[in-house]
Parts: sequence; structure tokens; C-alpha cells
Amino acid sequence: MDISHIEHLGIAVKSLEEAIPYYEQVLGLKCYNIEEVADQKVKTAFFKVGQTKIELLEPTCPESTIAKFIENRGEGVHHVAFAVNGIEGALAEAAEKGVRLIDQTPRAGAEGLTIAFLHPKSTKGVLTELCEDKN
Repeated sequence: MDISHIEHLGIAVKSLEEAIPYYEQVLGLKCYNIEEVADQKVKTAFFKVGQTKIELLEPTCPESTIAKFIENRGEGVHHVAFAVNGIEGALAEAAEKGVRLIDQTPRAGAEGLTIAFLHPKSTKGVLTELCEDKN
């Protein structure tokens, strides 16, 4: 698997409106993008920390995976995303090595990335996202 860096850390929050001020006013980061990903039932806000991003994830409906995560575990770190070159090959390699895939094929994610998730039961309890910028 050709991983270049940690693309972002996904953090589940109940409200972007309530969470963004902490990142901006306390940590001194700047929110540079807010975007809704309708098919994932989530609204996202992004901050840069060096080459890595922080992605805040707010559920847009009670049935979203983020809403269920918050209900079960509370707000907090939801996933780690790695930037890869050749996401299809990375998924195939993970599957060949016995990793359970949430996404059998890549799909569209926020910021125009192509994404796919690996199941936390196969990744030592960490929901893992693979991301590729095909632009």
C-alpha cells in the first residue's frame, strides 16, 4: 500500500456551530471549508495543521453513521484517514491480507477525494479511511 501521509483525522461533533469556535479561538486554527456530503448524511468543516487536516463531522439526520457513533460513544475521534496512491489497489491489497472492507469499491468523499473505509474490527479498533486525490 502506497501511503504518503495522514490525510485527516475525522472528529464526530453534535454541532459544527458549537465546535468550530474551539478550533479557531482556542487552538488558533482557521476553518477553510464547510461542505455537506449528502449521501453520507454529514456536514463537514476542515482545518489544516501542517500537511494534515482535521475534519469535523456533524450528522445531518438521526440515521447517519455519525449520529449513531455520537449516540453510542459520544463526540470524539471517529476515524484516521490516510492519503494513498492507487486507492483501488490499496483496497485490493487490504482485502488480500484479510482486512474486512466497509467499501468494496471507492466512492466520492468531501473535498473531491475518492475514499473507502476499512472496518475497525480488522484494523485494531480504528476506523480507517483511505483517500486519493485524483485531481
